[in-house]
Amino acid sequence: MWSYLIQRILLMIPTLFGILLLNFIIIQAAPGGPVEQVLAKLEGLDNTQASTRLGTSAASEQMNAQNDTGNYSGSQGIDADLIAEIEARFGFDRPAHERFFIMLKQYLSFDFGESFFRDASVLDLMLDKMPVSISLGLWSTLIIYLISIPLGIKKAVRHGTSFDVATSSILVIAYAIPSFLFALLLIVIFAGGSYLDWFPLRGLTSDDFASMTTLEKILDYFWHLILPVSASVISGFATLTLLTKNSFLDEIYKQYVLTARAKGLTEKRILYGHVFRNAMLIIIAGMPSALIGIFFTGSLLIEVMFSLDGLGLLGFEAIMQRDYPVIFATLYIYTLVGLLLKLLSDLTYMWVDPRIDFQSREKV
Repeated sequence: MWSYLIQRILLMIPTLFGILLLNFIIIQAAPGGPVEQVLAKLEGLDNTQASTRLGTSAASEQMNAQNDTGNYSGSQGIDADLIAEIEARFGFDRPAHERFFIMLKQYLSFDFGESFFRDASVLDLMLDKMPVSISLGLWSTLIIYLISIPLGIKKAVRHGTSFDVATSSILVIAYAIPSFLFALLLIVIFAGGSYLDWFPLRGLTSDDFASMTTLEKILDYFWHLILPVSASVISGFATLTLLTKNSFLDEIYKQYVLTARAKGLTEKRILYGHVFRNAMLIIIAGMPSALIGIFFTGSLLIEVMFSLDGLGLLGFEAIMQRDYPVIFATLYIYTLVGLLLKLLSDLTYMWVDPRIDFQSREKV
């Protein structure tokens, strides 16, 4: 097992490299980079402001000369020296391949540099936003799994009954409701929209959070989480519940279950002593992607609607602003966490069922 673990960890290196390289090429090729955005803001100044800012009365003539040979031919009236200064500030005075390898060298020590448009380091920004995303992701995932797995098992045991049909109908309706639409409904009904004003609409804590007692802080934290977490989990129940049900149904009708029944074992012993371990393998396989989706990408709309400043909103704003250090740092962290969770998934496979041996399977 140790040799397999080492192989998987070593394979993460070229995987990370390939993903970062591909995204670096795509993002660098996209129009509207940070230099262009700064130039566009400068072009919005009137002539008096521009002359004062640039310190020259011949800015247009110098820019025309830059237009003949430079990269930013759309920028008129901006001094060529200022453009060079802006490029140097963002690191664009170096070739693309040099910037890429400098970035990789820094990432080895988790040095993500400074944000282009925020007066803070990228690591500080991510650490500041992470509690929001972790709160949403952790509680959403926990609630989904605590409800879906027992419900899926019960549906498998009572397959074809009125309980199975009724719960399936509810799950299909819940799955069809987009999370942002359900969030809007919750806001209208429970957050002072048109009816009740039971829950807060902004943030994870109240303004006087610091002055509260420990118990009051805990209650205030969960009070703020109720609506966003409810909106996050609404469509997550159906997939996992039906996956659990079908996995257990597939195992229940296999020969070893019939043999166990013939030996006189109770249904509870068969279900949780034999079927559970085999049926849960497919559930475990889907955990990494579920965690990544809920922790990071899935929370963007919820964060926006409930004014929660988390990683999802940070990444979205970074893409819109072409804040390259934030974009690549979040991509690096997401990819690394995804690879580690996938490895953890395989190790959990072997823990749940010791008969699984990935190393011998690869040799075959």
